[in-house]
Amino acid sequence: MRIGEFKSDKASDRFRAAYERALEELWPGPRTALDIPTAFGTTRVYRTGPQSGEPIVLLPGSGGNSLMWYRYLEALGRHHSVIAVDTVGEPGASVQTAPISDGRDGAAWLDELLAALEVTAAHVVGCSYGGWLALNHQIHHPGRVAALTLVDPAGFAEPGRRFYTWVIVGGLAGLAPRPLRPRLARLVDNSTILEAELMRLVSASMGFRRALPVPPVFSDEELHRLRVPAQFLLGARSALHDSQQVADRLRSLVPSARVEVVPGAGHALPTDQPALVAERILSSFEKR
Repeated sequence: MRIGEFKSDKASDRFRAAYERALEELWPGPRTALDIPTAFGTTRVYRTGPQSGEPIVLLPGSGGNSLMWYRYLEALGRHHSVIAVDTVGEPGASVQTAPISDGRDGAAWLDELLAALEVTAAHVVGCSYGGWLALNHQIHHPGRVAALTLVDPAGFAEPGRRFYTWVIVGGLAGLAPRPLRPRLARLVDNSTILEAELMRLVSASMGFRRALPVPPVFSDEELHRLRVPAQFLLGARSALHDSQQVADRLRSLVPSARVEVVPGAGHALPTDQPALVAERILSSFEKR
């Protein structure tokens, strides 16, 4: 199997320049960068906030990296240690050296990462693909995670034409002149295209060959194995799945989970409703 890598040195250099620019422009306050070796490659993480207490671990969606969470860092890091992750196999500062072929491999990578960081009671927050990884980790390697927040996670429907169209059209809209983008963001239901610095990073990441597996749908038996406190935040207009059907299934199979369908939000829920998502992450500490 292939691994995720840049198509050329030129593509890599272009992305690195855009990445470093975005990091300096968007990251609020101090940070500590760590490169953690795992069996699947070296993983870049950034730590911020107080170093004690239960950490919040942030996993990005497909094609993204830790910078997708930049709007959350100040609020989450005020009273909690925050670890933002560049997932191996995604365009970021991590370097993949071995293939991730399925959810078990993804779970093994995340468990190695948390073990190396000496994390034993994390609150893992995963968006889309990151949510799929977080759920797989809890299913296959329970014990290091104290709670989960899954933001419109993958793994509840096969990605179909509607989703891929949403991705492609959103990418094209992000290339439009900036004055047109607010209207296009409403038309394509993707607020991410309003993030100018992130869209420059997305454009630069077009030179990256992604080789991670397409998430299969979680089975009932797998979801029954979810034991830690979990909350699912679903965009009512998500292009990935029928959010109401997903909510009904979760309430049936995981009655202890908190499930919320967010009106007016799509699959880009973290950028559609950042204040709401941050508040839900923090409020989960009070409810445990």
